[in-house]
Amino acid sequence: MTSTSDTSQNGDGRVRRDTDPYATSRETTEGRVYTVTGGDFQDLLAGGDPIDEERLVLNMGPQHPSTHGVLRLVLELEGETVLQTRLVIGYLHTGIEKNTEYRNWTQGVTFLTRADYLSPIFTETAYCLGVERLLGIQAPDRATMLRVLLMEINRVSSHWVWFATGGLEIGALTAMTNGFRAREWCLDVLELITGLRMNHAYVRPGGVAQDLPPGAVEEIRSWLDKMRREVDDLEKLLTGQPIWHARLKDVGYIDVPGCISLGVTGPLLRASGLPWDLRKVEPYCGYENYDFEVPTSDRGDCWARYVVRVAEIRESLKIVAQVLERLEPGPVMVADRKIAWPAQLALGPDGLGNSLDHVKKIMGQSMEALIHHFKLVTEGFRVPPGQVYSVVESPRGELGAHVVSDGGTRPFRVHLREPSFVNLQAAPVLTEGGLIADVIASVASIDPIMGGVDR
Repeated sequence: MTSTSDTSQNGDGRVRRDTDPYATSRETTEGRVYTVTGGDFQDLLAGGDPIDEERLVLNMGPQHPSTHGVLRLVLELEGETVLQTRLVIGYLHTGIEKNTEYRNWTQGVTFLTRADYLSPIFTETAYCLGVERLLGIQAPDRATMLRVLLMEINRVSSHWVWFATGGLEIGALTAMTNGFRAREWCLDVLELITGLRMNHAYVRPGGVAQDLPPGAVEEIRSWLDKMRREVDDLEKLLTGQPIWHARLKDVGYIDVPGCISLGVTGPLLRASGLPWDLRKVEPYCGYENYDFEVPTSDRGDCWARYVVRVAEIRESLKIVAQVLERLEPGPVMVADRKIAWPAQLALGPDGLGNSLDHVKKIMGQSMEALIHHFKLVTEGFRVPPGQVYSVVESPRGELGAHVVSDGGTRPFRVHLREPSFVNLQAAPVLTEGGLIADVIASVASIDPIMGGVDR
């Protein structure tokens, strides 16, 4: 791709830039080459579709508190009615996928966990499942169950943020305070297990970073009791509230064919009536062994998405309880020491780093172990060449990781199929023809995470 611009001389000697807001292309011996001309965004918006005098173009965002993140909505209005919605993204772009190419396979997790920062465990798991398929290995049973445990706790946490921010955006302040309070309890559990409240990098190729700490099972059981009470209180607060009904019912409608044509998945698709959940239709991590339902609704509006997410919290709590009942002692990382990174990781007396016994061995007894540890940490393990696409059901829908290896110690390419990015395409369908006040509820019901959209 090349970048050029056409310029000409004005009568006063100044340079005038003539730009076509749309990219042109030409065929070359190397294939089709696009010429990006650039130009002002205002020209791009106005090009080809002039605005009538009776219409108003309104920018909502990217710093607006009710656009659910760093999202810009360019709304064409006639009175209070939205005639056209254009989405402008890219304000949070971080180049996460490209950065993984400059780190080894295990270090790549530390980048990908920051994509969808409200559900990092899911991105970590999708990526690691792909790496493990390329390696031809499978994580131990206990590690797989811990992944399920963490993912479902993370799903509950993510949905609580949706209730909190969505409630705040349409004026339900108590939903915000209660939602964030419940999310804090979720983060307390995640911090107890992984050591961090967000951006955990807990799921690693071959297993997980470390086992449950002492007392974790009891803490999770206590958390389950609090979550059950909290979701009951949420329904008492909102489900019968007339203003909540008025703001959500018959607002932001989309049906199943519309979802399928746009690639929409997750609660939006299930709230339109299709029980599509990858945990059921394409099970991974042993989800086929757990007893849970896939909540659906046939309304297809914002209200249905609220009802579905409440039910999903309850189903996730059921899965967490089942994991605790089935959890048995065992390794949490594959036995192959050429993959388990860092080798023999265990908490020492200070709560940090490798165990003192392992450090003593590699530093004083085994030169081979020291060399292997050094190479594994600095260079990493090699992954056979190939490419895979691995998927998980994130709180927002199908989250896929396309992982490509050229046989080296670093990923050749990693690309995420991010549900926030795909689902955001539905925003014009949900908002056009409705009132500008309903744009807030409709976009919030999509639950887009802009870190995942921009990556």
